[in-house]
Amino acid sequence: MAGLETRRMGRTEMRPKSLALGAAWLHSGLEQDTIDAIHRAIELGINYIDTYPGHKEERWGKALSGGLRETIYLQAKVGTHPERSKDFSAETTRWSVEGSLKALQTDYLDAVLIHDPIQIEDAISKGRALDELLKMKEEGLIKYIGLGVRSHVFHQQAIETGYIDIVLTFLDYTLLNQSVAKTTLPLARQEDIGIILASPLGMGLLTGIEPDIETDRRRHPEGKTVAYDMWKWCMDRDVDIRSLAMQFCLAAPVDGIVMFGPSNVSQVEEGYAAATTEVQSDVWHNFETEFGITPSKI
Repeated sequence: MAGLETRRMGRTEMRPKSLALGAAWLHSGLEQDTIDAIHRAIELGINYIDTYPGHKEERWGKALSGGLRETIYLQAKVGTHPERSKDFSAETTRWSVEGSLKALQTDYLDAVLIHDPIQIEDAISKGRALDELLKMKEEGLIKYIGLGVRSHVFHQQAIETGYIDIVLTFLDYTLLNQSVAKTTLPLARQEDIGIILASPLGMGLLTGIEPDIETDRRRHPEGKTVAYDMWKWCMDRDVDIRSLAMQFCLAAPVDGIVMFGPSNVSQVEEGYAAATTEVQSDVWHNFETEFGITPSKI
């Protein structure tokens, strides 16, 4: 079993390990479960940690107290707080970041992502979130600014401002869908933007749990059952589909990292194992023969 390699994050000065800890589900259980999961991730070498403002963010602050904050890269967001959801005004942007700093018990954030705007202009127009984040960057409160959203058009528009350092894309570079490889990824490489590939397990479709066939069909215009077929292929050959899914993303030709979203220690360990347990070359060869997909294929 190999460890996690160090990655370059575009033009940023960050050099995190290849696997990052996402925040979407970490607040869902008991407080100690969150803290234990963060501690276990750090023990395993994961040093890029995402947070979820407005969703028990103080748990991250407790977990990272006692000197651990200085050992990791810490990322927050704007636009997620339930009290002001999707509010990308300058005032709410500052309010959110200042709330994160307090909850996380830190005086700076390595990165802040503009999270999932409905209209990109709402976040990047003059006097809105991006302008306020640039001010906070000048003040030393944040180091790098990013965008996390699915729309590839939004990625392009944000990158074209010249002020976005990081793009988080989700669900569009997995075993099931590689569409971002033809849009955002080449542009990011051209502009030296750091990339975060999120949802490597396809929002649960590539975890080893049997996908529902009818739901799978509805996801594809031609009514195919791609997720189910991959699951069945792996089950018949005693292959861990999580390892294929995670390592496919880790092999993407990007200057960036892969972010997964566990909810407890066990899932942290499972994600790490999927990322680091060797997959034999003949497995990939046979998988490519069956599905036309292999790591780094664009």
